[in-house]
Amino acid sequence: MPRSPVVARTRTGASVLAALTVTALVATGQPATAAPAPPAAEPLNRAFDQAAREYGVPRDLLAAVGYGESRLDGHAGKPSQANGYGVMHLASNPDNRSLEKAAALTGEPADRLRRDTAANILGGAAVLRDHADRLGLDRTERRDVNAWYPAVARYSEAEGPAAALYADTVFTFLAQGLTATAPGGEEVRVPSRPVAPDKDEVSAAGIYAQSPDYPSALWVPASSQNYATGRTATINKVVVHVTQGSYAGSISWFQNPASQVSAHYVIRSSDGEITQTVRDSNTAWHARSANSSSIGLEHEGWVDNPAWFTDAMYRSSAALTSHLAARYSIPKNRTHIVGHSEVPGNDHTDPGVHWDWNYYMQLVGGSPGTPGDSLTFPSYAVQQSGASGPQVKAVQQLLNAQGYAAGSADGLFGPATKSATQAFQRARSLTADGAVGPKTWTALLSAGTTPALARGGSGDAVKRLQRSLTAALGTTVGADGSFGATTETAVRTYQSSRGLSVDGKVGPATWGALQAGR
Repeated sequence: MPRSPVVARTRTGASVLAALTVTALVATGQPATAAPAPPAAEPLNRAFDQAAREYGVPRDLLAAVGYGESRLDGHAGKPSQANGYGVMHLASNPDNRSLEKAAALTGEPADRLRRDTAANILGGAAVLRDHADRLGLDRTERRDVNAWYPAVARYSEAEGPAAALYADTVFTFLAQGLTATAPGGEEVRVPSRPVAPDKDEVSAAGIYAQSPDYPSALWVPASSQNYATGRTATINKVVVHVTQGSYAGSISWFQNPASQVSAHYVIRSSDGEITQTVRDSNTAWHARSANSSSIGLEHEGWVDNPAWFTDAMYRSSAALTSHLAARYSIPKNRTHIVGHSEVPGNDHTDPGVHWDWNYYMQLVGGSPGTPGDSLTFPSYAVQQSGASGPQVKAVQQLLNAQGYAAGSADGLFGPATKSATQAFQRARSLTADGAVGPKTWTALLSAGTTPALARGGSGDAVKRLQRSLTAALGTTVGADGSFGATTETAVRTYQSSRGLSVDGKVGPATWGALQAGR
């Protein structure tokens, strides 16, 4: 977000949130920069100390900002979803140019700031100091960590509630203290201390507004340009995401009209705090084919770092999912509670291998099971004698269900499967070559009852339709069982290409063409 105009600072007394009036367990009376220099074997601690000295930023504040942004993991120069880099999340996007600012302030090239952790921390310190200077903090004020609250809020490049959420998180780390183990095994400590942040310059109006759909959550709305008003399908699933960035940063990103993404809820790693950004009744843009029929939950973290997936996050998220399941009659199983990577037509990997699905589903009160079903794929390849794998197993299941003896659904395309395929093909007036190509796939996947379907419909018949359209058109039509705008477009495309009446509805003529393998 664009920075707020610089205004004169007034110190009328600190307004301290209850979450930040934490009694210190350990207090430190020494300035962070006075601590002994760490040994050479501790490059991360050395980098924080050196950057703090060079730019006059309290060392523990700098470390807390880095911890909140990245859990001290630079991710080898890979960008976050907001195109931010490194431990300090130096960003380069239309509304946050902290990477370019750091390059100008330090003289370091942008590529080094992205990839070199010490340079990245130095750049973060330089940007924080620049915000402090613009706010008019003098040398004495810079020695008081509480005076840095507005500078930390500005470092987020967010405004209003999102900026306050960001700064509050950093000051909570300072109040509670932290001991973090970086990916290389190095330990970074921030001792706890009493905090009373100076919030005079930060507008946090509405930060404590309750979520209109889930009273346990906060409400910070996304930009209206990042979601669609209303729903075109029934809500029937929950999609689990990982932010690839920080909690407050993700909320801010959803407020940025240029991002063109959003989710319904964001869950914080450290304590499980939840913020709703899109109403349940509206369509967040988070999972392509499943947008119209799902609720999207973003979890703060990165897929390759399990340190983000705390018990507090799991429990808070599971309570939300259980609430959503009860409210919208969503079955508590892995067909309806899925990861982003499991939604047809998506190329994302979240929540990744470190997400504990068994534990999560146990907390939700559902069945772990397996995701999706054995018939849905983003595309259907030709299957023939000698082939093996899950798509062969799908062919066998479909043939057996239609009364054609394909034998055991073992995923091996042998003589019995070929014979059953040929019998099915002859019955549908298809070339009886025993190979399952697009036409045979279309006929197999659409086989069954032929109810009239139209936009707004849902159920297994819609899922059969979506699978068969995927096979017929050669492009993925998300098989979520909800007849939304994407499915209607696919139906119209199919009807037009097959010389049928184009109305976007599925009646006898469209079903007949699909079941004939056209």
